[in-house]
Amino acid sequence: MPDAPYLLAAVVTSAAVAWGLRALPFAVLDRLRASPTVTYLAAAMPAGIMITLAAYCLRDVPHQRPDRLIVTLLAVGITVGLHLWRRSALLSILVGTATYVTLVSTLLAN
Repeated sequence: MPDAPYLLAAVVTSAAVAWGLRALPFAVLDRLRASPTVTYLAAAMPAGIMITLAAYCLRDVPHQRPDRLIVTLLAVGITVGLHLWRRSALLSILVGTATYVTLVSTLLAN
């Protein structure tokens, strides 16, 4: 078993690294807020993330089954319409997911 000074040095080093990694974002926060790149990313990323998630979720829609395709497109339409109306990502995602699950469970139940 390692001796006490070695263990103490390991614990102190680990704590210093963990504290430094957690404190680093706060140390550079003011400079980042003034950055034009961060300002642009703050405006562009939410739409980009939603488009990426939508493409990922819709990539496996079976085009050979028209009933599944119609249900999926209906749920996507409700999600998009609700988002354009209320401008709430959380609300539109929850209602769109609930719509899709409800339609699949009731209309496509085998």
